[in-house]
Order: sequence, then C-alpha cells, then structure tokens
Amino acid sequence: MSTKILHIDSNNPILWQQLEEAGFENHADFKSSKEEIEAKIHEYNGIVIRSRFKIDKTFLDKGTNLQFIARVGAGLESIDCDYAEAKGIHLIAAPEGNRNAVAEHSLGVILSLFNNLNQADAEIRAGHWNRESNRGHELDGKTVGIIGYGNMGKAFAKKLRGFDVAVLFHDILENIGDENAKQVSLAELQKRADVLSLHLPWTPETDKMVNADFINAFAKPFWVINTSRGKNIVTADLVEAMKSKKILGAGLDVLEYEKLSFETLFQDKNTPEAFQYLLLAKNVLLTPHIAGWTFESHERLAQVIVDKIKAVYA
Repeated sequence: MSTKILHIDSNNPILWQQLEEAGFENHADFKSSKEEIEAKIHEYNGIVIRSRFKIDKTFLDKGTNLQFIARVGAGLESIDCDYAEAKGIHLIAAPEGNRNAVAEHSLGVILSLFNNLNQADAEIRAGHWNRESNRGHELDGKTVGIIGYGNMGKAFAKKLRGFDVAVLFHDILENIGDENAKQVSLAELQKRADVLSLHLPWTPETDKMVNADFINAFAKPFWVINTSRGKNIVTADLVEAMKSKKILGAGLDVLEYEKLSFETLFQDKNTPEAFQYLLLAKNVLLTPHIAGWTFESHERLAQVIVDKIKAVYA
C-alpha cells in the first residue's frame, strides 16, 4: 500500500516528481478551504504545506492516518507542534534550504542601510544629486549582534567573515559558538552591539521580544535587521526608538502586521500609525518576506523536504 501525500500549496516541481519516482502517491488541492481539507485529511498519510492555514488541534484530530507533516520552509509556527507530536505525527521542516538566501539578504540590507543606497537611488530618479546627505558608514570596526544561532544565524555569521567586524550571538542553547561568532549573554550583546540581526522563530518566548525595555537596554544607538518573524518586534516601540535616534535604521523583511500565510499584509482599511512612519522613513528598508525567497532556495527547500521524507518513509 503506497503512502498518500496531500499537497495543499504549490512548490518546486522536483518535490512532486521525486516523491512520485520514489513510489509515493501525490494528490494536490490548492484551493479548498481548511474545513474542506479537514473533511478528507483522514485519507492521507502525509501532508506538504507552506503556510496556507494553521494546522490546529481540530485539523490534527481529523487526520487520523497522518504520519507526517512537511513544511517547505524554516519555521513550524503554523502547526500545533506539541499536539501533533503527542499524536505521533512526525514534523519536517527545511531550514537548511534557505539559510544561505537569508544570510545574503541580511548582509545586503546592512550594506544598503549603511550606504543609503535605496535613498540615494530614489533621490537621483527624482532629479536630486545629494552627496553629503548620503554620506555612509562602514561596516568594518562595528560589532554585529545576532540573536538566534540556528541555521540562519550561523549562515549569516559565516557571511560576515569577509569583514573586519566582531560577531557576537545570544541563544537559549548553551555552548554552540564556533569560529564565526562568540556566544555571549543578552546583556553583553546589548552592551556592545552596533547592529542587531534577528534570526528567531516565533514562539511565546520571542513574541514581542523587541519592545521598549529591550531596545533601551542597548548601550549604544544601533541598527536593526529582522529577517525572522514580524511579531518578534513591537513596531510602535521600534518607531519611537527611531524617532529618538536610539535606533539608527531598520531593515525589515517581515512585519508585525503580516497574515499567517505570509502572502499578504494586513487587510484593514486603516494603516497603523507606526507603519505609516516606516513607509516614509528614509532610514528604513522594507521587503515583502523575501529574505529566503530566491530561485535557488525554491529548489533547495523542495529537495531538503524530499530527502527528509524519503529517509524515513521510502
């Protein structure tokens, strides 16, 4: 009897093709509602997702034959992981697949902010040739603080080896430092960092972590890069810190207002005041959750998922 897999999001074709070649039975449903998927999920042994909707207790209870859930991405916050694991369902993610993309994006954001690249480009297009107001900063000699030293944080630290910078990191796990970064307490990171780069999952512990108290604990004005999850930062507190120049600039690939699917921003009629500030600020760089969204990572993510499924179930 073949293992039946339901794909509820589109992914790179190699995922479907290689699973089929390995003897799995693939089915796709990219349009049905969560309730409609729940009505038939008992027919499947595995499900492949991105972030279309939350896999909650109701869904998991209906998946009576589910053996695994594979998310083509790094985080598993759209799944009730504790409940799934209690039911013996294997959870599969692919942080290895887009870690290089996230690292390169993070580096690009820092260099763009330091050198006013986006601002200068926009000004020239508008007919303005402003040199002094676009005088930049050099990364060499700075201290970069990374919070979260998993796949993404480690990949970013490796990219920084070509610069004359001190790289520190803080993580809940102990003794995971390497040749690319030194592990320190949060207090030491806040004392020394010129740049803060977040590489965290979204959990109850990291939700709204970067708030006014967290920001004010930094000894120096600093830049913020967030390629992790938008809800790790309180946007209103970030904006207040930018107004007071405690935060010198921000590169935000993720926003507090994103929907769970990551495919859309907020759908409210009124734009939050803090977001209006970000839209107008010259020292802010905004991107639509694309740090790990490269052509190469699209294929690599799929390959990692295929390999992990085959390793256990083929």
